[in-house]
Amino acid sequence: MNWLGKFPDPFLAEIAGQAEAIRRAAGSLEEQVPTLDALGDAAARRDGVVFTGMGSSYDACYPAVNELAARGVPALHVDAAELLHFRTNALSSDTVLVVVSQSGESAEIVHLAASLNARPDPPLMTSLTNGLANELAERADLRLDTRAGPETGPSTMTFAASMALLAAVAPILGGDTTADATARARTGAERAAGAVEAFMEMGDATASLLEDVVDGREILAVLGRGSARAAAEMGALTLKESGVMAESFATASFRHGPFELAGPDMAAIILSTEEQTRTLDLGLAADLASTGASVAVIAPGQEVPAGCARIHLPGLDRLFSSTVGVVPLQLLAWRLALRHGRAPGVYTRASKVTTRE
Repeated sequence: MNWLGKFPDPFLAEIAGQAEAIRRAAGSLEEQVPTLDALGDAAARRDGVVFTGMGSSYDACYPAVNELAARGVPALHVDAAELLHFRTNALSSDTVLVVVSQSGESAEIVHLAASLNARPDPPLMTSLTNGLANELAERADLRLDTRAGPETGPSTMTFAASMALLAAVAPILGGDTTADATARARTGAERAAGAVEAFMEMGDATASLLEDVVDGREILAVLGRGSARAAAEMGALTLKESGVMAESFATASFRHGPFELAGPDMAAIILSTEEQTRTLDLGLAADLASTGASVAVIAPGQEVPAGCARIHLPGLDRLFSSTVGVVPLQLLAWRLALRHGRAPGVYTRASKVTTRE
């Protein structure tokens, strides 16, 4: 991975490294076919799927949940702490539980896995982790390895690789054959990896455009709906981890109260990857711009409302759109960290693996 050396700091290198992380995850599917087959067989005999995780691992599940919902498969998305303390009674031996964790060692994840192992009627627990030498993988019934590789800063490669693996897991849980699901995932992964590389080629320009959008604004809102919730939530989290106060909203929910904050003090970045709601997203962008807010739209297509900045996304499988849509926000986080005198991607109070609840 010597090619990473052309980037000036580890965080930027790891943003760029997402392209190869996506390819590694997709490339690992063939040797993980026995586990994927077992997951599909188990899902056919059970009712209901629950996805869980914390932080970026939780965010990575949005597209998979939406994929299953579109197929009419009951699927829930619950963060691991809520599941551990308040909702474990909703799980039964008829549940397929997919637990995503970059480390497999986060406090809530470990406690959840242990509590389920102690039950007489546990759900079928499938883990997705970066490597298999961790407590979650050891406690799981089925184990999948994202192959994201070493990562020191905020989640970038682990987020992308998790989504690439989930791009096969979700269709399998939805009834597709393993062969069809993995073929789709490999095709989507290669397109997404190429798109990440294209963004990195113009990374400085992308960071500068978004820096101009947020410059001098006291409020930074990141909006997304559908599968784009993954990129919106992850992007806002990465900005926070870089010392920038950013808040993520479901795009439709923004009109239900938060719109009162709109005006010259606000910057809004809208991720619009779902074709069926593109008109609604652009309508909100126009309404925000009319208040004097500074607005950027990250979306396929060429047209955005007057007064809004545009970052073009290629058309991608919805299971992969957030792996690419988040990259401009990561580049913004990198640029703003530098601007504020921080070492990009270096924690000062938080940590890479959270070991306390």
